[in-house]
Amino acid sequence: MTAPIPIPEPEILIKKIKAKGHGGHHGGAWKVAYADFVTAMMAFFLLMWLLGATDDQKRKGIADYFTASIIETDSSGGSNGLLAGKSLEATEGAAPHSRRAGLQPTTPFQLASTEKRNQDQLRKVEDEIRKRLERDPGLKSLQGQMRFSNTPEGLRIELIDEADYSMFTSGTDMMDPRANKLLAIVAGVIDDVPNKLAIRGHTDSTPFAVRRPGQPNNNWTLSSARAEATRQSLANAGIDAERFSRLEGVADTDPINPNDPFDPRNRRMSVTLLRD
Repeated sequence: MTAPIPIPEPEILIKKIKAKGHGGHHGGAWKVAYADFVTAMMAFFLLMWLLGATDDQKRKGIADYFTASIIETDSSGGSNGLLAGKSLEATEGAAPHSRRAGLQPTTPFQLASTEKRNQDQLRKVEDEIRKRLERDPGLKSLQGQMRFSNTPEGLRIELIDEADYSMFTSGTDMMDPRANKLLAIVAGVIDDVPNKLAIRGHTDSTPFAVRRPGQPNNNWTLSSARAEATRQSLANAGIDAERFSRLEGVADTDPINPNDPFDPRNRRMSVTLLRD
């Protein structure tokens, strides 16, 4: 008789589940994401505040500071001449500013240094003109008719008429000899300064009563003709023709005394040493 086959007893599996806290339900990743968001927003508002608190010149300096310049050190063609064997054309695939090899970004500190150098140079010009006028007995009395002002364009030297003295014969561009000598002193000082020059003529609002043949017949043409006479006087005193950048006549549109358009002080010539 065959022995019965034993039947194995079934295995019983027991699964233990450990209870988790609230961290398992909600998680903590959202806190990291929220912190990144807050940091990014803080950086954004800081950037907006900086943009609003600086002018265009400072923003350009900051932008140049963070703009990297690619400096190419390799050369092709084996040449060590002016172009180092390279073509004037940009290498294919090169960044647009890679052609500015060797250029360094302009920092805000460099901009401030340039501005201070300009200020010192213009101040020396003013001091030297006043000293030369002081030494000239014939022009010493005209010191009060010169006005110096530091403008965004540069140092402006204005020669202003007074009730008892005019630089030009009334209604003409004929310059008084003393005014011509005054401009010669100005030319002698600014001749060593490389800045470009801008010349502007101003008149008062006195209308023209009689038209003279060959002479200006309104304040627009008169102010322009006097600006040209001033340019010619400076050129005769040695100022190079390439130094003159702008010549204009504005008639009576920019008076010193807007409350009195006939004030003789509104008649003036300005010579501006433009900033670099």
